[in-house]
Amino acid sequence: MINKALDLLAYHPEEPMLFSSGLFFFLFAAFMVLYTGLRKYPLARIIYVSAFSLFFYYKSSGLCFLLLLFTATIDFCIGAGLKKFSSSAGRRWLVVLSLTCNLGMLGYFKYYNFLLDILFSLWSEIAYLWGMSGMVRETAHFDIFLPVGISFFTFQSLSYVIDIYRRRVEPVRSWIDYVFYVSFFPQLVAGPIIRARDFIPQIYKTPAVSREQFGEGLFLIICGLLKKCVISDYISLNFVDRVFDEPLLYTGVENLLGVYGYALQIYCDFSGYSDMAIGIALLLGFHFNINFDSPYQSATITEFWRRWHISLSSWLKDYLYISLGGNRHGKLLMYINLLLTMLLGGLWHGASLRFILWGGIHGLSLVIHKYVMGQFASFRAVTGREMSSRWHRAAGIVFTFHIVCFGWIFFRAPSLEAVVDMLHQIAWHFHPEVLVQFVRGYPAVFALMVAGYLSHFMPQVVDAFLRKALTYSPLILQASILVIVIFIIIQIKSAGVQPFIYFQF
Repeated sequence: MINKALDLLAYHPEEPMLFSSGLFFFLFAAFMVLYTGLRKYPLARIIYVSAFSLFFYYKSSGLCFLLLLFTATIDFCIGAGLKKFSSSAGRRWLVVLSLTCNLGMLGYFKYYNFLLDILFSLWSEIAYLWGMSGMVRETAHFDIFLPVGISFFTFQSLSYVIDIYRRRVEPVRSWIDYVFYVSFFPQLVAGPIIRARDFIPQIYKTPAVSREQFGEGLFLIICGLLKKCVISDYISLNFVDRVFDEPLLYTGVENLLGVYGYALQIYCDFSGYSDMAIGIALLLGFHFNINFDSPYQSATITEFWRRWHISLSSWLKDYLYISLGGNRHGKLLMYINLLLTMLLGGLWHGASLRFILWGGIHGLSLVIHKYVMGQFASFRAVTGREMSSRWHRAAGIVFTFHIVCFGWIFFRAPSLEAVVDMLHQIAWHFHPEVLVQFVRGYPAVFALMVAGYLSHFMPQVVDAFLRKALTYSPLILQASILVIVIFIIIQIKSAGVQPFIYFQF
């Protein structure tokens, strides 16, 4: 019995800790018992939550939790130094030190082999031009384990240092307070990226969970479980993955449906994680800002990035786009800064040309939208005519959705060859008559895709009604709904663990 318990608490790379796992459910229930008793004891509560958060990260990435502690220690010390330094030069060097440590660590674990390939390609070209091709030797890749969520906690820690430098926040009181902030387990491995100025003041307040907060948190957790475990995992395993892995085996209409399926899959997967993270935080007495706001209802690409992964898009805007100059130096530089921001945002997602191209697609789309809207502004100023209506918005939603889906092909496909194959099938071998066969052959996948998109485009008044109905339901009814959802998940779940997509970023 003891050996089994120790085995459950040990790190298993093939079974990382997930919010949707039964183990987390039981551990979180046990965690809440003691947490409730420590609400009025700030130091003990902070140490307790930090220890549980580090254990949670250990269950996700093994000994890489030491990297998290390293980041926390370095940036805590730098933050304290920024408070003491008065000279601007000294403060700038401390920020450079933080950037070097955080981005250096991120660069090694995430981009080392990618940069090695680029340097090898450049050396090969130079050697060929100089007639030294015989000296070129294939470079060996290092087997580097990517810690889960490293991109999230490094960005979060950087924002703390930069905000202190900009005098927008005060440093935390102690090292353990900063460990609490960086490692807080609901958002540790896949966001949302929490700003220090939004979160740190909450650390020092006595957590209080009202009935409304409890119901709201439970509603978000249930929605997240349904999105991730019912819709995302099922359509992924039973259709989407098959199409993207072998696009030439499917007709164009099936490839297009695979793209639509992936658009729904990644939304349900990532927004489902965010919903659960926000809901769990609410149960602990902490408030996070919304991270997804029905992004496929966007009528423009600019609106999409105000609704999709809001914590990252706002981070890129505040700490990268504005730092590059933003729109302060004319339209041409604004367009360049916008494109660079999105290219780097694409690279943040992964060390691959596909992700850079994905970022480029969105960056170019944003630039074109800014330019076109500027022209329409001039047109309206001259004619006084307004060019917006319900039909214009509906057309904008359809057009924006397909621009986003085009980008998702680069994001998901295993290679650029697969991208070309998929686009070729859609363009030249569409065969719309296969749609009926798809509905008959994949009835559950089709039903879940329809249900997923209908819920996504559901009017806000319906969402508010359902949210309010569950929030103020009797506790016994809330518990019954949760049990039913868990039962449904158990019935349709696959044998293997399906990690969240953004665990790899």
